[in-house]
Amino acid sequence: MNELVLVIFQLVVLLFSAIIHEVSHGYAAYKMGDNTAKNEGRLTLNPLSHLDPFGSVVLPLLLYFASAGSFVIGWAKPVPFNPFNLKNPKRDSGIIAVAGPASNLLIACLAALILRFSPFLGGIVNPIFLQIVVIINLSLMIFNLVPIPPLDGSKILFAFLPVRFYRLQTTLEQYGMWILIAFIFFGFSLIVPIIYFLYNLLV
Repeated sequence: MNELVLVIFQLVVLLFSAIIHEVSHGYAAYKMGDNTAKNEGRLTLNPLSHLDPFGSVVLPLLLYFASAGSFVIGWAKPVPFNPFNLKNPKRDSGIIAVAGPASNLLIACLAALILRFSPFLGGIVNPIFLQIVVIINLSLMIFNLVPIPPLDGSKILFAFLPVRFYRLQTTLEQYGMWILIAFIFFGFSLIVPIIYFLYNLLV
């Protein structure tokens, strides 16, 4: 198969999986009473509303070529929400954070299900494409569950921790992006076994 086709497909899958991830956050917030994402036009699958120049374009391409095509990750522009519009800001913020990774798990499960039945579909679905969908969405899910701000894992973690950890939260958020970049380049290998364990479990 043409390598360029695979590269483009991986980037397209990554982009739209990240967009669905962010829209899921916004929709969860909307269902809980916060209209911020809706009012800003972020409850849409239109890529132009979600593109983040670094997370959606520069980082995926950089990682792809740096890893010879074995590693691609990125993100879309975060969907905003106003915690003051929520009935229980601490708890509901955690639920909103869970919605994104949950959407990636759902996509991975659907693609894996189609992959399992692909031999009965007469070859109309290329298994390689489905494998890419599963891997990318599992990667997004596990990556976003890492408890480093601004990733969802940190929001989920602090939704459960007592208020006395607020100072730790603000400190992590202050330096979170630098910690995150360091993790992507030096610590991502720590979660790769989890990703492939789930992949083998599903596929």
